[in-house]
Amino acid sequence: MHTPATDARPRYRERLAPSLWLLVTVAVAGPMVSLVFVPIGSTIALVLGAAVSALLVIGFIAATPVVSVEGTELRAGRAHIDVSFLGHPLALTGADARDARGPGLPARGWHLIRGGIDGVVVVPNIDPDDPIDAWTISTRTPDRLAAAIRRAQG
Repeated sequence: MHTPATDARPRYRERLAPSLWLLVTVAVAGPMVSLVFVPIGSTIALVLGAAVSALLVIGFIAATPVVSVEGTELRAGRAHIDVSFLGHPLALTGADARDARGPGLPARGWHLIRGGIDGVVVVPNIDPDDPIDAWTISTRTPDRLAAAIRRAQG
């Protein structure tokens, strides 16, 4: 039986996938590529256009960052930190989240911000040896991410 402190199962996991509108916009590159190759042949143009659209959409989805809390570690994209170095997380939505992503964004903070995602969690970094003041992370479920960080902190 695992104790909660050593349990490495994800307590929270979210992929910050691009919005449907962004994927549709990216897919429009396919028909543009098709137009370039129409003089060579319509079949070749159609195949190349479909391939470009599919590859771009797959690439955008595969490259999206993941936010997770596993054990005592917060991961946001490629960055990670032990939650013992973090203060109390603050879950924000609406105007408060817009302020945290804009004028309230700490200059010496670490940010993982994605357009089209309203919520944000701001977590102060209390490690005196770390030059980063706070972590600001976009999330669709800020309350759940903040709760997962608090649970991991014990």
